[in-house]
Amino acid sequence: MKVVLNFRFTAIIGFLVFFSFVGVNSISAQTVWLDQLDLSTATQGYGVPMKNKSIDGKTLTIAGKTFERGFGSHSESSITILLEGKATLFTAQVGIDDEVKGQRPAAEFVVYGDNKKLWSSGVMHLGDAAKPCSVKLDGVMKLELVVTDGGNGNYYDHVDWVDAKFETTGVNTFKTYSPIATEPYILTPAPKAEPKITGAKVFGVRPGSPFQFLVTATGDRPMTFSATGLPAGLKINTQTGLITGKLSKGGTSIVTLEAKNTKGKFQRKLRIECGDQIALTPPMGWNSWNCFANEVSADKVKRAADAMVKSGLINHGWTYINVDDFWENNRDSKDESLRGEFRDVAGNIVPNSRFVDMKGLADYVHGLGLKIGLYSSPGPWTCGGCAGSFNHEKQDAESYAKWGFDYLKYDWCSYGNVINGLLNNDPSKVSSLSYNGGSVLNTAIKPFKMMGDYLRQQPRDIVFSVCQYGMSDVWKWGGSVGGNLWRTTNDITDTWVSVKNIALDQDKSAPYAKPGNWNDPDMLVVGTVGWGNPHKSKLKPDEQYLHISLWSLFSAPLLIGCDMEKLDDFTLNLLTNDEVIEINQDPLGKQATSLQTIGDLRIYVKELEDGSKAVGFCNFGQEIVNLSYKDFEKIGLSGKFNVRDVWRQKDVSTLETKTGEIALKVPAHGVELYKLSSIK
Repeated sequence: MKVVLNFRFTAIIGFLVFFSFVGVNSISAQTVWLDQLDLSTATQGYGVPMKNKSIDGKTLTIAGKTFERGFGSHSESSITILLEGKATLFTAQVGIDDEVKGQRPAAEFVVYGDNKKLWSSGVMHLGDAAKPCSVKLDGVMKLELVVTDGGNGNYYDHVDWVDAKFETTGVNTFKTYSPIATEPYILTPAPKAEPKITGAKVFGVRPGSPFQFLVTATGDRPMTFSATGLPAGLKINTQTGLITGKLSKGGTSIVTLEAKNTKGKFQRKLRIECGDQIALTPPMGWNSWNCFANEVSADKVKRAADAMVKSGLINHGWTYINVDDFWENNRDSKDESLRGEFRDVAGNIVPNSRFVDMKGLADYVHGLGLKIGLYSSPGPWTCGGCAGSFNHEKQDAESYAKWGFDYLKYDWCSYGNVINGLLNNDPSKVSSLSYNGGSVLNTAIKPFKMMGDYLRQQPRDIVFSVCQYGMSDVWKWGGSVGGNLWRTTNDITDTWVSVKNIALDQDKSAPYAKPGNWNDPDMLVVGTVGWGNPHKSKLKPDEQYLHISLWSLFSAPLLIGCDMEKLDDFTLNLLTNDEVIEINQDPLGKQATSLQTIGDLRIYVKELEDGSKAVGFCNFGQEIVNLSYKDFEKIGLSGKFNVRDVWRQKDVSTLETKTGEIALKVPAHGVELYKLSSIK
């Protein structure tokens, strides 16, 4: 009897345990919470993905209401979940977290299923009640949750997906997914010992302006330089390759440059255009913002310049060392080094205590063979709350010239408040207002024309960067106000969503790019970046190759945003491929556009001065593209042509347009970049 009872007791216990196991898993199989998944695969513009907490580690709170469960992130952000067709519904509430009170964030939440947009929140602002999201997922294999900035940059975009969960069709273990390779790899061959002249093949200067052009070259040092056919007024330093002096009258000069070392010599032509236009190729250099933000100082700028030389970047044509915001005194900073008078009794701008000798700083950078840039705003305050140029435009232009600066980035920011207080410093409203009538458009143009005119009155050339985030179709009028380059979008972040969205937005402005007038999709986000919070770029290696390739195809200004003292081998590889740089610096100055789309593959084509074409096969999808490409006539080729792999710097094949094909294997979020040259 005891044996029977024990058996029955054991059977009952076993049944209860089995029922408990099945019951719990049946319940969990019906609902899978987003916060149960691995959130670390997400990419975002700031911080790290947070489980059941805001990006600052606080309780999730939207418009005064708290939530226990969710995903705290920061735009631009993206996370991909593999559903394998086993989910029926995704629900959540979305909004901006209350922890950024006092700021003006704006963001848009978007849900993609198998690369198709399924739902969008529209632009949301701080204080908006959480917006419910409900998306049917029948048959969807892959879901992507994306948050983009709301049109005013991604500053303080602390975003929350709360009560986010999936309804499923059975026992499922969903996985977050990142298909992009994480191991860096180097394609750029090391420079040879023999000399090779690099950099721009054309240079513009105005009559009477100080002339400074550095002949750059790779190869073993020591190296000597010469220039045959220099016009009167110019001379070359044979040891450094620096050409200086002044040209008194306009005209075109063709100069033969030569670099020589013990291994050989190399010659190349340089065309000097003395006239009204400067910046005949896109500016190349470094900017302090994406690295140091409000912690910039003269010492850090000097060290960046030193690193430009020591790293060898200077030998590949990198030229400018640009100081962004926070060289001026600040209106409300608690940092004593940023506090002081904004202007002297005569109204001249006063640098803060970190920048006690602006002319000395410019002289130091010039002494290295480099050039130097500065930053201001047409409003009373810069983006960071430092003194702007409003009502002191002429004085500031004269100060920049007196100090010896070569470049000015002029950032819209508080000028929005100047326009009758209508814009409330919200750049997203300028675009809508600008089309209501010419008067508002003229108002948006006015401050840039004013500074552009004053810069051109100075006795030195100052490249003028118009920074107002693409508002009012700036590419249509930027050149008319003296601009040499103009931002086409909001600020970039080191995220795939940001780089992708900016890249896909460039075709509309492409027709307006030409020598001296460049579309600017913002700075390069490779290397150690961080806006004062240093970290390695969140872009994966393939994404960085695509980023550099596209900016080169776009004829975009190439401004490094990373810590120059922390350049690793991979980042140097990205920034020292002379054939890629040559595409960017091509004298024809035409911007590439997408001429063909095959699924997620976009084919960008850039015409070059020598009649060849730079072609980027750009994969914006999450799967490798294997393709035998043969539609050469669609991208403007005919007859016989040579195929050269630009990143690997090697010829691949010789093809006929009607019978040939290129075997492509383009990684997810990656690129294959070729130069296709007709053979006559």
